[in-house]
Amino acid sequence: MAHPGKHDRMFLTCYADTFGYGWHHVDLFVHDENDLEVNWVHWQADHDGPEAADAITARIEPKLKRMTEWKHGISANGSEYWTADAAWA
Repeated sequence: MAHPGKHDRMFLTCYADTFGYGWHHVDLFVHDENDLEVNWVHWQADHDGPEAADAITARIEPKLKRMTEWKHGISANGSEYWTADAAWA
């Protein structure tokens, strides 16, 4: 496979603390044109879910904007999560 040329697909993921770990956070993932992950970063949130993710993202990365509505999902292990596309303003 050729080295990826584009690293511009970004999306946010936030979670519900389904298993009570006490770690509320938001992830920013960067994928290439082959939809392979090339980088990610996360920051801690005060609470779970989209509202808390929006609030902390606005404070930590004010130039990072959510571009789509949050989409709810449930992983294979039963964890709740939400994803939304993101872009730098």
